[in-house]
Amino acid sequence: MHRHLRNVRRIGPVNVASYIDRGRNRHLAACTAPRCDFSAEYDSRAAAELAARTHRCSA
Repeated sequence: MHRHLRNVRRIGPVNVASYIDRGRNRHLAACTAPRCDFSAEYDSRAAAELAARTHRCSA
């Protein structure tokens, strides 16, 4: 599925972005560090940014 990410912000190694899915705003946090599999979707931007700030890489 193709998502048009907008308002991308980097917090440490984690990228936080917003997109529209089925007419609803969704927010994504994904770690860009090699061998780190962290990514998650959230209903609020604040939750995605909190996850990015508190993420600790397992790699």
